[in-house]
Amino acid sequence: PRRGEILLRGADIAGKMAFQVARMGIAYVPDDRRIFADLTTYENMEIARRTSGQRKGPWSYEKIFSLFPILETYRHRKGSHLSGGEQKMLAIARGLITNPLLLLLDEPSEGLAPLIVRNLAEVTLRIREEGVTVLLADQNFKFCRQVASSGYILEKGRVQYHAAMKEIWQNEEVVRRYLVV
Repeated sequence: PRRGEILLRGADIAGKMAFQVARMGIAYVPDDRRIFADLTTYENMEIARRTSGQRKGPWSYEKIFSLFPILETYRHRKGSHLSGGEQKMLAIARGLITNPLLLLLDEPSEGLAPLIVRNLAEVTLRIREEGVTVLLADQNFKFCRQVASSGYILEKGRVQYHAAMKEIWQNEEVVRRYLVV
């Protein structure tokens, strides 16, 4: 940050290397997925698990495969042979296998078929139910409305409005100004 601090459970994480932040409990799932194309689904997850410092927590392969059964079916398939939606699932699975305190999802619904987005909404809610804080940035307001408890509306990098999701959608001025295309 240019000013202020970024705290995770009271520890300042500003200026730390990405691997240090990951080992402290933050998992980042980028919008472009960044999976290893030449590695299998299982190998992609195993690399994330091993490099995370192997934090203890509830996320095992079995539990993740219960969220994304197709990944278990394709556990020996190379990342390059997965569809875009399957690659997105794998990227999220790689984040979860690190047992994060905070899961950052960057544009998770971008480019996905509506059926996959609905499935992703259900999965995101299940992740939250397991006690993982999820921070997402997405332009799909319907998706955000399904999975988020609160929202921030940004314009030119500045917070213009924030409230519980229900309040955001009840504020006609905010909806008209920021959310209606």
